[in-house]
Amino acid sequence: MGKNILHNIESGIDGFSKGQKRIAFYILENYDKAAFMTASKLGQLAEVSESTVVRFASELGYDGYPSMQRALQEMIRSRLTSTQRIRAAGDLLERQDLLSAVIQSDIDKLRQMSGGADQREFDRVVDQLLDCRHIYILGVRSSSFVAGYLNFYMHLLTENVTLVQSNAAGEIFEQLLRIGPEDVMLAISFPRYSKVTLNTVKFAQDRGATIVAITDNKLSPLYQMSDEALLAPCEMISFVDSMVAPLSLVNALLIAIGRRLGTDVTRTFGELENIWNEYGIFGKMDDE
Repeated sequence: MGKNILHNIESGIDGFSKGQKRIAFYILENYDKAAFMTASKLGQLAEVSESTVVRFASELGYDGYPSMQRALQEMIRSRLTSTQRIRAAGDLLERQDLLSAVIQSDIDKLRQMSGGADQREFDRVVDQLLDCRHIYILGVRSSSFVAGYLNFYMHLLTENVTLVQSNAAGEIFEQLLRIGPEDVMLAISFPRYSKVTLNTVKFAQDRGATIVAITDNKLSPLYQMSDEALLAPCEMISFVDSMVAPLSLVNALLIAIGRRLGTDVTRTFGELENIWNEYGIFGKMDDE
């Protein structure tokens, strides 16, 4: 839907039924909490049935309550502070098994990513990474771990990779001194989007590099700056970001690149196995 969900609720409120108006008013006043509620919980607080909540989502043009919920989450994710996220999640987590709730949330994100995956764009990204002169991988804050994971395996596949370290802004630009039109910057960023990442991407753009983004949705400022982008949801109740879907996406990229490189990868890992064995890098299991 093109417009903000709250705008759509406000503009359509006169045509809602009595029960739907209760839902509308509750969301307008408590959208930061409603974004993380089940349909049943939202109905309870708005004093309507769960089925009324589901019909309300359809009235707004969504194909179900989960779609409406995602629209709320996408609207607020870059606005909420960590404290607000903890408060919004508190009631939900107190009412169900914590381990199951977190695992189910991650499973839902993988399903969401799989359902919206664009194979053609994925293939274009693989082409960009294989055909460029040099790959610069950038990720700061929580995204730095995804960037580091990608960098570790990319270094086993190819020599032309640099992990851009983000200890200080000046150091970042020094690492990018030679970036140019034949290079790719693969930037990873999720809410709350780091200005360090966005400023660095702007520098790479100005130097003529191709920008490939891994981010959460099309409203992301990083998506708007990219030439190609792969999307992976990361919103998580409470104060942490879920990196399950982004890491799964990175795994797919690595495997796709490895398959395209074919015998070169086999040769590389054959050589590595010989080194590991010769120098006892990994412990061996007893024969018994």
